[in-house]
Amino acid sequence: MTIWVDASSGASGDMLLGALLGAGVPVDVLQSAVDTIAPEPVTLSVESVLRNGFAATRCHVEVADSVQHRTWRDIRDLLAAAELDEPVRDLATRTFERLAVAEATVHGSDPLDVHFHEVGALDAIADVVGVCAGFVHLRSCGPGCALAHPGHHDPVVVSPVAVGSGTIRGAHGSMPVPPPAVAELLRGVPSYAGPPGAPAMELCTPTGAALLTTLATSWGPQPAMVTSAIGVGAGGRDPEGHANVLRLFRGLETGLRPSSTTGAVEPPLLVETNVDDLDPRVWPAVIAALLEAGASDAWLTPILMKKGRPAHTLSVLVSAERAASVRATIFRQTSTIGLREQPLGKHALDREMVSVDVDGQPISVKLARHDGVLVNAQPEYDDVARAAAALGRPVVDVLADAAAASRAFLRMDPA
Repeated sequence: MTIWVDASSGASGDMLLGALLGAGVPVDVLQSAVDTIAPEPVTLSVESVLRNGFAATRCHVEVADSVQHRTWRDIRDLLAAAELDEPVRDLATRTFERLAVAEATVHGSDPLDVHFHEVGALDAIADVVGVCAGFVHLRSCGPGCALAHPGHHDPVVVSPVAVGSGTIRGAHGSMPVPPPAVAELLRGVPSYAGPPGAPAMELCTPTGAALLTTLATSWGPQPAMVTSAIGVGAGGRDPEGHANVLRLFRGLETGLRPSSTTGAVEPPLLVETNVDDLDPRVWPAVIAALLEAGASDAWLTPILMKKGRPAHTLSVLVSAERAASVRATIFRQTSTIGLREQPLGKHALDREMVSVDVDGQPISVKLARHDGVLVNAQPEYDDVARAAAALGRPVVDVLADAAAASRAFLRMDPA
């Protein structure tokens, strides 16, 4: 599944919370995560609002009055001690660390000693932890959330971020928009002042920028996808003539992008490089990083290079819009200094996900159709392994049961 975040009108923690709620994440998921870390009472409440004609979801973060200014060291300790799911803790920790480094960079201080001021307040802690919990839930839960299974490599694509213009007042006095921390956080990613007619105001907060840059696996327009859920999150302000909202789309990406001029599709790319000087123990982490960056597949082929040197060819299949992120990942994660690429023709069957039950354990099954005829039904191996561990049974036995149950779909297909 793919998540696309439309930040073309701005981004903040509460806008992301509202978008997640609008996309179907239960408020209890966010509240329970916040409750595990908040040192003082924090309550999330949900309201339906209009923003310049957009029906949107507003998430109010209600906190007690607090003047505590926490450092990154303080917040890191809170996160480490909280009873959070590990993926949520990891995302929240990386988000706050990103904020700390950005603040330290623009103020010339040690990240561990950075006083977050506004972003260290209880409401921002709730924003970060709640949003991270919401994304983990959304990325691991299918339509209707009935067949939950881990999916932490699902891509998150983010549009260019509207930052606003003018000036604001913060803890350090009057600052230009984007304020220094936001500008630093968005270094190297697409951003702009905002759509035509946007008011002179801050559209992207430091919390919003830190969350987007932590969550994003790539940047760009909406991928070609079959959308199954849409959430529209509202900001606290409602300026005239500007919809102060952030939209979130979740769905199944087709892997091909329509051309804006011809109606054709842009073919996927095969990106390859030969590597003979990388510790082979690193390759599993490289493959995982490439999938996280948006590759649809990645693999290694043993080869023999000149002078008889053993090596590997790294091959990566990726859509054109994700290619830049994949290239950067290869250069960061491996020792190569060059890549070769070629466009590929591709024929992909239409597919859908269903579920079967093995001894009370749900297992997702991928169905594939050719010209509307069901031709394949394959259980998802990760679900099989999870079910086998839960049942205390051999993986091979659970896989056989899941495959047998999957064949029922082939028998039932009317075609």
